[in-house]
Amino acid sequence: MLSITEYKVGMYAEIVRSFSESDVDLFSKLSGDENPVHLNEEYAKNTIFGARIVHGALASSIFSTIFANLLPGAGCIYLKSENKFLRPIYLNEKVIFKVEIIDVLQEKKRVIFKTVAVSNDQECIVGMAELYIPE
Repeated sequence: MLSITEYKVGMYAEIVRSFSESDVDLFSKLSGDENPVHLNEEYAKNTIFGARIVHGALASSIFSTIFANLLPGAGCIYLKSENKFLRPIYLNEKVIFKVEIIDVLQEKKRVIFKTVAVSNDQECIVGMAELYIPE
């Protein structure tokens, strides 16, 4: 992990992910969220989505994956996040998850990130995150 003085506005990291039926089913079991729009194809067909969709919490958890493994990396502390869900993410849909530094608060040892998930050239999730960077 870098020192707080080495983080600069504009630095970013991204990964590509998709979510299988198995991923969604397992997340449902782990979280207890059994909303049929995620689990039941027949039910989901009759909703505004027209098919099963990925849990928003599952999709947005990928930002944590980036923070822990890419930027800033192991040891950072995820303090705060805010997400706005703009469109659904469907099973097996390729999604690009990106985090970008928009502010560095050196005296507080915190970094502020813009977060975005994009699929088919459309934003699915937009938000922000604040992380503490230990020495």
